[in-house]
Amino acid sequence: MGAKLRNVSAMLIFGTIGLFVKNIDLTSSEIALVRGVIGGIVLVVVSLLIKNKVSFKDVKANLLLLLLSGGAIGLNWIFLFQAYKYTTISNATLSYYFAPVFVMLLSPFILKEKLTLKKILCVACAMLGMMCIVGNSGGATEGRNDFLGISYGLAAAAFYASVVLMNKFLKNLKSLETTYIQLILAAVVLMPYVFTVEGFNIFRMPASSIPYILILGVVHTGLAYLLYFSSLKELKGQTIAVMSYIDPISAVIISAIFLRERMGLLQIAGGVLILGSTLISELTKNKETNYEKSRQK
Repeated sequence: MGAKLRNVSAMLIFGTIGLFVKNIDLTSSEIALVRGVIGGIVLVVVSLLIKNKVSFKDVKANLLLLLLSGGAIGLNWIFLFQAYKYTTISNATLSYYFAPVFVMLLSPFILKEKLTLKKILCVACAMLGMMCIVGNSGGATEGRNDFLGISYGLAAAAFYASVVLMNKFLKNLKSLETTYIQLILAAVVLMPYVFTVEGFNIFRMPASSIPYILILGVVHTGLAYLLYFSSLKELKGQTIAVMSYIDPISAVIISAIFLRERMGLLQIAGGVLILGSTLISELTKNKETNYEKSRQK
């Protein structure tokens, strides 16, 4: 399978996450815990099969960052799954894709990157897009609360942005090993909370939820992450940036087909503003990186 097909396949798989989560009769923290355990095990097995050696010295050197980022991944999942429960998949996905905006805003302080005029305009457009989505969302009706759901989506985006920024400081670790270590640590961090607050209901999961949670762990986490990370080395940065937007677009289309979710014109405009502005920012960043590399040669 070619690199582009692997990347597209991963994005399409990610785009269906909301559809499966909505059918799992567990709390968001329980779903996040099981996903971390299953996904981590799948990636560890794959790593052993391909004989990917892990340097425990490098893991130890990065342990604090891995632990913090693993915890952030767990919280990111919890808030995202909460967003799916309270609002539409479209609203949850678009608010979650506010993560690059948080990265742009924090990069000047954490990574010492310049906040250019183009980036400022991209942030402004994304914020305008979010206002369109929030302003056109319905109130709290029949277990649905769009404002609360979007707030959960933005919280998930903030934690995902923190993972992106923390990963910048990891040293001498490959993407695959970083990912499965973070997934396992996410599960370790979540276990005390889940078993203390939620009890052991996770072991009394309804039979109807088991296929969905297995697919979430094996396919949406193990397989999708493997396809995604194995494609990165063979693709250009701009190609990766463009393809990453297959995920939210497919999520919106799938939710419209299978869940009959509808988006108003203002919400569509908001989605275009958020995705368009973050895409432009990503493409600009990749051009700047390529330019710097060409100057160094």
